[in-house]
Amino acid sequence: MRNYKTIFYILIIAILSSCSSGKKAFQKGDYYTALYKAVDRLKSSPENKNATKVLRDGYPVTLEWTQEEMDMAITSNDMFKWERAIYLMEQVNRLSDQIRRTPAARQIINNPKSYSAELNMAYEKAAEIRYNLGLEELELNTKESARSAYENFVAADRFVAGYKNVRELLQEAKEDATIKVIMEAIPVPSQRYKVSSEFFYNQVFEYVNNRFRPESFVNFYSPYQAETEGLIDPDFIVDLEFFDFSIGNLARTEKEESLKKRVAIETRDSTKVRYKTFSAKLKTYTDEVISGGNLRLLILEPSGNKILVDELIPGGFTWVNQYAIYVGDIEALNDNQLHLVNNKALPLPPHQDLFIEITRPIYEQLTGKLQRFFRRYN
Repeated sequence: MRNYKTIFYILIIAILSSCSSGKKAFQKGDYYTALYKAVDRLKSSPENKNATKVLRDGYPVTLEWTQEEMDMAITSNDMFKWERAIYLMEQVNRLSDQIRRTPAARQIINNPKSYSAELNMAYEKAAEIRYNLGLEELELNTKESARSAYENFVAADRFVAGYKNVRELLQEAKEDATIKVIMEAIPVPSQRYKVSSEFFYNQVFEYVNNRFRPESFVNFYSPYQAETEGLIDPDFIVDLEFFDFSIGNLARTEKEESLKKRVAIETRDSTKVRYKTFSAKLKTYTDEVISGGNLRLLILEPSGNKILVDELIPGGFTWVNQYAIYVGDIEALNDNQLHLVNNKALPLPPHQDLFIEITRPIYEQLTGKLQRFFRRYN
């Protein structure tokens, strides 16, 4: 019997010396990459001697190595041994497809190896193992085990579509594994300010539902949705409440200054320069409306009667309007002062508009906190 290892190394040395582009792949033991490169080269250069030698000498060696790997996998005690066998057989089939699609490669390997019946059997074996593992995990009746069961059922369905009743079990595992969150938004007290927080809560709810899609493992519900769907035992409750805020606090300041500006005047005699001094009194008004407040974020775990998060998220906004009046020479004013003179006193913005501005920085902070907290469960 020939010494396989000796033949193998002789072939590898020959291949490496004949094709520099496959050298690194073979050095790393990535035989399939080297063969793919050879086939690809033959597509553009059918007479390429180096690629021809790589494919002709490397293909049988690669098949033999693959068969050895499959034999070792199947005879092992590895629970997922059939998945390893599937991976190896699919590699052979992909390479076979590439050879069949490349006329020059097909002339070198006229009957490339392809697994069919063996692969279908391996799919069945792998699906059965994943299916049974999923059933075992589902019986443990925890969120974590349901998540693991779901992943096993997905794998079983991938190997054999619709394996047994795997589609129904997928839905059951997904339901059991999903974290359910009720988000309660407490309206803003309206005794003092006629403002509504509905727009803000709608934005937050839209954000979490976009971030955590229905197919994810974290689902958010409004109290109405929870009641409609009969959700009485959520995993978490998120409470959002605005409080300790003020809107529309006007602060007006006045600044009066005397202005003088010396300006050169054109004359008929260009050798002489005449100056004229302009003067004015300017009064600048600055109206500031300072608004601010906090949103309280509470994340509760009802099952353990725990408060997991209790934070105040601040927000603020200052509306500013500046304008000015003057008496005297307009020439005494610079460009900025002229701009202020052209400004007018404006009516104060409505409370609702100011409240919207307060919520902008709160929204950015809140959504970031919600995403960081719940992504660990997704």
